[in-house]
Amino acid sequence: MVKGVKTGTIQAEQLKQDGNLYFKKNRLGAAIDAYTEAITLSPNVSVYWTNRAVCYRKRNDWSRVEEDSRKAVELDHTSVKGHFMLGLALIQKENISQGIKELERALDLGRGANPENYMVEEIWQELAKVQYLEWERNSTKQSWELQNLKESCENALIEKHFRDANQMEGFIDEIADSTSEQLEALNLAFSKAAEFNTPTEVPDYLCCRITLDIFRDPVTAPSGITYEKATILEHLEQGGNFDPITRQPLLPSQLVQNLAIKEAVQDFLDKHGWAYKMD
Repeated sequence: MVKGVKTGTIQAEQLKQDGNLYFKKNRLGAAIDAYTEAITLSPNVSVYWTNRAVCYRKRNDWSRVEEDSRKAVELDHTSVKGHFMLGLALIQKENISQGIKELERALDLGRGANPENYMVEEIWQELAKVQYLEWERNSTKQSWELQNLKESCENALIEKHFRDANQMEGFIDEIADSTSEQLEALNLAFSKAAEFNTPTEVPDYLCCRITLDIFRDPVTAPSGITYEKATILEHLEQGGNFDPITRQPLLPSQLVQNLAIKEAVQDFLDKHGWAYKMD
C-alpha cells in the first residue's frame, strides 16, 4: 500500500512538471488535463490546485479559479498563490472587499516567502489597481457629497444674511461683514476636508531610494538605509554583495524587515488612496 502511494505521488509530481511545460507553451488544455490527473492521484497537494487555477485564469474562467484557489487555501492556509488567485477571482465577481482582504493576505504571506518564489510585486500591482479604483469611486462620491453640503451651507448663510438684514436695518454693514467671514470660514473648512482626496506627493521616507516608488516590502541594511526587498535582492544577485549606496559589504541574510516603515506606508495609503496609483 505504501509503495502504491509513493508511486502515485511520483506520478503526480511528474504530471505537475508536464503541466508546467504545457503551460509555458500556452497549451492550456493539456496543462489543465495534466494538473487534473495530478489532483486525482494526490488531491491534498495545494500547488496542483493553484497551478490549475492559473490556467483557468488565463482562460478567464473565474468560477473555476475561485473553486480551485479555495481548495488550495483550504489545504494550505499559507499558500501565497492560493490567496492571490482567490482574491483575483472574488474581485472579478464584484466581491471587492473580500477580494482585497485575500490580496492583502497574499501580500503579507509573500513578504515572508523565499526570494526564489517572490510574488510581492505582482500581488502589489493587482492590489494597488483595485484599491486605486475603489479610492477613485469613493473620492468622486465624497466630492459630490461635500459640494452639495457646501452649497446647502452657503445657501443657509445667505438666507440668514437677508433675514438678519430685514430685521436689523441699522446694522447692514456689520451683518455683511459677519456673513462674509462665515462664508470664508466655510470655504476654508471644506477645503481642508477635501485635502485627503487631493493627490500630492508621497513623502520621501516612504519611498525606496533606488526605485523612488512607495515601499511594498521595505527591508533595512546594516547601514540603516531602507530598500525595496525585491530591488535590493536583485542588486545583490546581479551587481554584487555590497550596499549600492554606502558600498559596504552586504549579504541577503543581513537584510531586516522594516516593520515601522511598513506600518507607516499602510497608514499613509489608508488615508491617501490616490497613492496606490502607479505610473
